[in-house]
Amino acid sequence: MTDEPFAELGALSNFTFLEGASHPRELAVAAKALGMSAFGIADRNSVAGLVRGMVAAEQVGIHFVAGIRLCLVDGTEYLAWPADRAAWGRLCRMLSAARMQGEKGDTRLTREMLLDHAEGSVMARIPPAQVAPDFARSLRADARALNGRTALPLFCTADHRCRGDDQARLDALAALGVPLIAAGGVRYHVASRRRVADVLTAIRLGRTVETLGYAAEANAEAHLLPPAEVARRLARFPEAIAATARVRRACRFSLRDLSYEYPEEILDPGRTAQETLAARVAEACRAKWPDGVPEKVRRQIRHELSLIAQMDYAPYFLTVHEIVRFAHDQKILCQGRGSAANSAVCYVLGITAVAPDKHDMLFERFISAARDEPPDIDVDFEHERREEVIQHIYRSYGRDRAAITATLIRYRERSAIREVGKAMGLTEDVTARIAKSVWGAGEKSLEDLAADNGLRPDADPRIRHAMEIAEEIQDFPRHLATHVGGFVITKGPLTEHTVVVKAAMEDRTTIEWDKDDIEALRILKVDVLGLGMLTCIRRAFALIEGAGGKRYTLQDVPQDDPETYKMLRRGDSIGVFQVESRAQMNMLPRLRPKEFYDLVIEVAIVRPGPIQGDMVHPYLRRRNGEEPVEIPHGLEGVLKKTLGVPLFQEQAMKIAIVGAGFSPSRADELRRAMATFRNTGEIWKFREEFLAGMAANGYDADFAQRCFRQLEGFGTYGFPESHAASFASLVYVSAWIKRHHPAAFAAALLNSQPMGFYAPAQIVRDAKEHDVEVRAADVMVSDWDCALEVVGDGTPTPTSLRPRGNAASPRYRERGSSERRSPSPACGGGLGWGSAPLPALRLGLRLIAGLRKEDADSITAARAAAPFRDVADLARRARLDRGAMDALARADALRSLTQGRRHALWEAAGVEAALPLSEARDAEQPTLPDETAGEQTVLDYAATGLSLRRHPLALLRPVLRERGAVDTRALNAARQGRWLRLAGLVLVRQRPGSAKGVVFFTVEDEFGTGNLVLYPDIVSCDRAAVIGARLVLAEGRVERMEQAEVPIIHLVVRRLHDWSGLLDGLHRLEDPATTWGRVLANADEVRSPNLHDPRDPAVRAGKSGAAAMPPSRDFR
Repeated sequence: MTDEPFAELGALSNFTFLEGASHPRELAVAAKALGMSAFGIADRNSVAGLVRGMVAAEQVGIHFVAGIRLCLVDGTEYLAWPADRAAWGRLCRMLSAARMQGEKGDTRLTREMLLDHAEGSVMARIPPAQVAPDFARSLRADARALNGRTALPLFCTADHRCRGDDQARLDALAALGVPLIAAGGVRYHVASRRRVADVLTAIRLGRTVETLGYAAEANAEAHLLPPAEVARRLARFPEAIAATARVRRACRFSLRDLSYEYPEEILDPGRTAQETLAARVAEACRAKWPDGVPEKVRRQIRHELSLIAQMDYAPYFLTVHEIVRFAHDQKILCQGRGSAANSAVCYVLGITAVAPDKHDMLFERFISAARDEPPDIDVDFEHERREEVIQHIYRSYGRDRAAITATLIRYRERSAIREVGKAMGLTEDVTARIAKSVWGAGEKSLEDLAADNGLRPDADPRIRHAMEIAEEIQDFPRHLATHVGGFVITKGPLTEHTVVVKAAMEDRTTIEWDKDDIEALRILKVDVLGLGMLTCIRRAFALIEGAGGKRYTLQDVPQDDPETYKMLRRGDSIGVFQVESRAQMNMLPRLRPKEFYDLVIEVAIVRPGPIQGDMVHPYLRRRNGEEPVEIPHGLEGVLKKTLGVPLFQEQAMKIAIVGAGFSPSRADELRRAMATFRNTGEIWKFREEFLAGMAANGYDADFAQRCFRQLEGFGTYGFPESHAASFASLVYVSAWIKRHHPAAFAAALLNSQPMGFYAPAQIVRDAKEHDVEVRAADVMVSDWDCALEVVGDGTPTPTSLRPRGNAASPRYRERGSSERRSPSPACGGGLGWGSAPLPALRLGLRLIAGLRKEDADSITAARAAAPFRDVADLARRARLDRGAMDALARADALRSLTQGRRHALWEAAGVEAALPLSEARDAEQPTLPDETAGEQTVLDYAATGLSLRRHPLALLRPVLRERGAVDTRALNAARQGRWLRLAGLVLVRQRPGSAKGVVFFTVEDEFGTGNLVLYPDIVSCDRAAVIGARLVLAEGRVERMEQAEVPIIHLVVRRLHDWSGLLDGLHRLEDPATTWGRVLANADEVRSPNLHDPRDPAVRAGKSGAAAMPPSRDFR
């Protein structure tokens, strides 16, 4: 035995992906419990888990040693521990260079690189399982080469894994003359994780556990051991134990030593950062308030600049301002959000949109001297143009000084089930069935889900073990991905701070730490985020201007428009930012917004925090005059705007300050406890202090208790007012566009997909319901994007078919398009309101499945030279291959050049790309039968995701009526409590975390949409239909609320049936309106057709109606 304490300094964590089987925190907690005074993590060619290890070690009170397990291209392995800050920088530079040389994920690390960067580090060579003579020679050569470079002489790792040959192996290693160190054999914190380690190995190798052979763990000894047990096993080698203490003492480096330095390019010549910021703020104030800055704003700016100077954050504000200024110069819409909207400085610099003269600011919510944490400014940019901003940052600061943070991709239920199940030998159909049923499962265990799917975990050990391990590895890191836009920018090379690697996307680099790691190290980042609605708004503005309307920006959209608020009060908000969910649509008529601040409340109130804090109903009752507004003395300034009910995080902080006597910094600690309540539950620590403070200030105990319960509600997720106000501005702008320019709004939404709650079919339907004429995609007129067209002389062009050879309609494209035509005076300048007719919406080629943008561009370029004569002319001049022609034909986009879809498919099949352009194969046109109405609809949906012809349920209506199903008109007209059977296509499934297992459906038929409410017992009973049905029959009672602006109607479902099979026969149906309900069916099925016939070739080929319908958009 030795007096020197043992510490495990080279453990693998699960950040050695699919190899380590314990979280860094689990290792830290276990090391502390085992009596170690220090521990260290050394993951394979990675620093990804080190910050988490350090934070966990600090929390449990144990010294942390940062290490890296270096794996060279020739297979040799080393443990490396940096002794000081300079050594850390060398290791990061070396790994960054090695990671940048190969493909993403490869590390091209050579011995020469190792020797060049070893100075100041402690190194230990990891021996192979068998100590052969060539290893002895290699080890001695390493010891000579590293002598004088490393902080300590080279070590050789030694571990005792109870494999039978341990003593002989240790004797052989000791005889090599290189000092031993006990390290490097740990993969998990407890022995029970051995089976997890084997499953991870199987996943990594693409094999099953049963076929792992020697790749599996020989035993369960790769776990942390008590120091006394390690000393017992290595009793003949006490120097190996003592070496861990030597390394710990030599390695003075801590990740806390990574001091962040700001870039300096953003400074004005001859000025400090603070002077530069003050000058720019003063200049911006003069521009915004030429008649003088309001005194309230002046005081706020003075306060903020003082705190920014105290915290030395001026360079950060200047960096963000420079990025935003670039976006403004390039006409890229952008807007800051989050707590940064509490800053008047951010507002005057154009970073955020919340005006300090109209809203109360709580700057301490953004920056707090007591908190002493770096600020975090999130800026949304148009998602289609965000890459321009990203590349500008790279150009401005260089790739050696700027990189994007990582996002940690973790195992969730579905991925864990699929990958663990495969490793355990389960078939794909079994794992897919269980994984699919996860949605809406609530608190059910995976074993219960397996049983619900007809499996027997109790009888089949493979299924039971697979479900247990899948539960166990949930939240395990799977791999690192690139963050959506969190940039780290430094003064010097970033590789001196951390490892920089290739990102999956070209022209991007990323670091291995995510936002939590960055925050823990107090390294500033700038979030350059993409927001689809900003793209949509910019596109809508361009379409409006292109149609001869006014040029708009976010700032000059007319405010306080009564028609916009009237539309919102009806819940008419499909496509409108943040208020298009079913919950928001139902809240709008109840809240009845009339001014901008109502939208701020609307954004914030439909959140788990206010809902679980019981704030929603009291607020609505007070707003509607159903209960008096009572605000305790002293809190009028805090709660007056929200009628005495706290709805925002800032109000919670102010109640603590004003009511309970908290200091601003203590109130911010309370806010942080609220933010982490779900994970830590630490808000209870403030309870007694809060209640005592309220009592001391004369507040009623019941009121104080109620306030604290509401604060606890924010722990589930609540908005700061500043963030809600930022989003509310986009709510208003998008709603204004929808109300006054519905065609432009719909076109912009379609051109910005994917985004939002609703698929293109629902966006188009909504546009038609707002009197917009929608015209189908056509190669003779359509561009890639959807566009606006002149309505004409009052005779609308049919939306479904256009005559052969019809010329292109005059079109309004986005401003700046190379093919923009002059707008027609008939459209009233494209304003779309008043007495002027709305422009028509022409669908773009982008909606056609399988058509590339390059093909669409070729079509528009060839068409600009001369109209196409026929299908063959299109194929020749646009150089389209058979795949592109087939896609166009299936979408019926060749209607202007041929006699119908079937003829178009026939002609497209004759396209021979190999023939000279001057030749064409003439083929006699066959006589082909017309499509049925059902076939037209099915093919439309399959090709474009929507149809301008008959709705699927209009075709099925005779069958549905015969089966006793009503339509949405009957639901909307039904009285409270009436029992109904409603059939509809499922558009959206939602299972909010705050709804206690309740699931909400939005369904659609030919007359409109309906809302279904499914309580947990129904979700459990009818899980198959809840999860997978595309067409449902819902039986239940009507719930009707008349106290709102418009009635709010739900069907509370008691039985749910999957009728998706009816869609399989949709292609065989004719339009009941034109064929008196006759069905094209065989023999005796004419009167009672079998709409779900598995023998039907269309069903077998996956081309039936059920397969063609777009899937629902599901949200958890």
